[in-house]
Amino acid sequence: MNFLTETWQIHNNINLYLLESINEENLKDLAASKGRPVGEQFAHMHGVRMMWLKVADPALLEGLEKIDKQNITKTHLAENLQQSGKAIEQLFEKTLPGGKIKGFKPLATGFLGYLISHESHHRGQIMLALKQSGHMVPQKIQYGIWEWGVR
Repeated sequence: MNFLTETWQIHNNINLYLLESINEENLKDLAASKGRPVGEQFAHMHGVRMMWLKVADPALLEGLEKIDKQNITKTHLAENLQQSGKAIEQLFEKTLPGGKIKGFKPLATGFLGYLISHESHHRGQIMLALKQSGHMVPQKIQYGIWEWGVR
């Protein structure tokens, strides 16, 4: 396993850790500024992963499906995030750390940074929506998403 894959796995596990801490009924929570509900934020992350896989290595899309916004559940989100996470791992395993990801500039390390930045932005939106809806995640989770060495 290369360091890109290892870093990606830690990041994806943090997304799953946050998702696990959220009550099913709170997947519909919205931030005061509206935008996507909590569950749709997670679905969006999965969708962006699929978009990049379609460009970079379409064969890795096999078995992946778009998440229907009308049928969002924690189980379905977790399964899909795990599957698309594995597909991204495979993409990184096929790519040398100094190599390139088809359709993305500059290098694979930049692509990893892009994915982590994008999904971390949405994690922040998720946490804000939950807080503003009166369903703030426990402090253990708030700090736990920063424990990269534990995942």
